Amino acid sequence: MAKVIVTGVAGFIGSTLSQYLLDRGDQVVGIDNLNGYYDPTLKQARLSRLDSRDGFQFHRLDLTDREGLAAVFEATAPELVVNLAAQAGVRYSLESPGTYVDSNIVGFLNVLEACRSVKPRHLVFASTSSAYGANGHMPFTPHESANHPLTLYAATKLANESMAHAYAHLFDIPSTGLRFFTVYGPWGRPDMALFKFTAAILKGEPIDVYGEGRMQRDFTYVDDIVAGIIAALDHPPTANPDWDPMAPDPATSGVAPWRILNIGASQPVELMTYIAVLEARLGRKAILNLMPMQPGDVVRTSADISDIQALGYEPTTAVEAGIGKFVDWYLDYYRPNTI
Repeated sequence: MAKVIVTGVAGFIGSTLSQYLLDRGDQVVGIDNLNGYYDPTLKQARLSRLDSRDGFQFHRLDLTDREGLAAVFEATAPELVVNLAAQAGVRYSLESPGTYVDSNIVGFLNVLEACRSVKPRHLVFASTSSAYGANGHMPFTPHESANHPLTLYAATKLANESMAHAYAHLFDIPSTGLRFFTVYGPWGRPDMALFKFTAAILKGEPIDVYGEGRMQRDFTYVDDIVAGIIAALDHPPTANPDWDPMAPDPATSGVAPWRILNIGASQPVELMTYIAVLEARLGRKAILNLMPMQPGDVVRTSADISDIQALGYEPTTAVEAGIGKFVDWYLDYYRPNTI
């Protein structure tokens, strides 16, 4: 049993992860600012599933509150830290770039400083598949450089990876960055495609299908993402003894206990296929509004997950099953208000 700080605990992934950690006997100290980026009542509903559980405590706190964050870390002395708090959303970064700097850069620096003080045995933090940006080599592997982000959101996550490496080197904080691939499932965010598609189809409204439906995504069910987080969390990295400074491996380090891992399903699915599965599950046809690619979008994502598979991770949820579970949750949660 370990004491784990989870930031972003009222979020989609953070709340699901916390359920799993509590199930296995860990104590969870949750941190979240419950901001209004999307419906706060959904965040409160996720949080209410945790509030009554033994071993859980919650602190409403913004990561930009350096003193408040440090106080929670010092009071709880976590053995493990999972940083999932961030300003999410690729497209919103075009509208509000300063929000991303505050949350994803300043906030993460404060997490690193708090870890520097209490010395957890492992810091795991969320990165993103968007980090691969203009890289066209498939499947995406963290062992190839990712130096061409296409959005500020991706750039802030790449900055997090570099910041964590510096702190791992300077202060011996074992750190793992996880590049998540298109997460979906129950309790998801309303700004995500599956959520928006479901709401629109049920209301008989058209859905905007970018890239004219030809895009492919490595859709990964939330429980598989959580299984990957836990597999990584339980295996802190060490410095790579075979690391060559003349040909440096971007995914590991020879001077720090640090690494980057992908978590995906490793089974890219075309967007039109994804929509067809959703239509079949809802029993309704979508009205398609075919649109061109948006700024910051890429045509295809696919994860090389061999490194995290070596830690025992294996995705198990096919898109058909995952979409079915999401729809069951959505109809149960929203039916009185939307249908």
